[in-house]
Amino acid sequence: MFSNAKNIIDIVKYRWVYMIVSLMLIIPSICAMGYLTMKTGSPLLVGIDFTGGTIIQYSVDKKLNNDDIAKIRADLTKAGIENPVIQVLSASSSADGEAKTNEFISVKTAFDGDKDSTKTSTVSTTIKNLYPEAELVQVSSVGPTLGKELMKNSCIAVLLAILGICAYLSLRFHVEYALIAIFTLVHDVLFVLGVFAFLGIFCNVHVDSLFITAVLTVLGFSVHDTIVVFDRVRENLKFAAKATTFNEVVDASVNQTLARSINTSITTLITLLALYFLGGVTTKDFVLAMILGIAVGTYSSIFFASVLLVFYNNIKDAKKMKSVNP
Repeated sequence: MFSNAKNIIDIVKYRWVYMIVSLMLIIPSICAMGYLTMKTGSPLLVGIDFTGGTIIQYSVDKKLNNDDIAKIRADLTKAGIENPVIQVLSASSSADGEAKTNEFISVKTAFDGDKDSTKTSTVSTTIKNLYPEAELVQVSSVGPTLGKELMKNSCIAVLLAILGICAYLSLRFHVEYALIAIFTLVHDVLFVLGVFAFLGIFCNVHVDSLFITAVLTVLGFSVHDTIVVFDRVRENLKFAAKATTFNEVVDASVNQTLARSINTSITTLITLLALYFLGGVTTKDFVLAMILGIAVGTYSSIFFASVLLVFYNNIKDAKKMKSVNP
């Protein structure tokens, strides 16, 4: 039942503040992706899952610094490996009751067809010369054709997910609600992509197929929260459409769903934070994308989607008044 009690937060009164916050999240993200697009031809640094190539990982006991990475890169280039991507990953383990940190050297190289095995041997020789105790952990190769196919299928999957969400919301609510939800999803995805664009620029972070999985999960989580708010607005309008304004209904509806949205997000984030700090290094980027997506999805369902709904209704009322009183 609709209640016009005092609200915890005032959505309508500070709607321009929330829009400015959203712009502060989106505009830097677009700029970062634009910079990477001009520099590399892609809005994100993509891994070998999409471009094709080989990843070779070695475990070493020594703690590595930036000078060590520069030395590895220089020696690999001298050995004939073009544009190698060097990453150092750390993983904690426990042996005999003592905590121990292992360092992993990850070398990414472009796919080179029949010469790929020779390239792997060259990388191994170079690493062994620098670190005789280094142990080969894994070798992963993806052909360029498979990489392009995976990129195409990933884009199709994201597009189909968005179209399916739009179709469902159009049937469940109205077309305008579906469009607002899509704008909200774009808002969330742009933020996540932007953060990873910055990580690519400053930390050389590459995205892989797991990142697409995270984006699809974020889409589902974000639209779920948005639907909860929209459904409460629709229910409240049945009881209070004549007794109060649309803006007041939106304010009350958001506040009625506020505790539920925050509690759901916090419990999910606690699990993800545990995975990020205590889980394996290979899933850190995937979990980080989930954390960012769920955090911004919670914000957008409360402060962005509802504000867009208010703006749309105000524009619609203004047009109606203009048609009645030209």
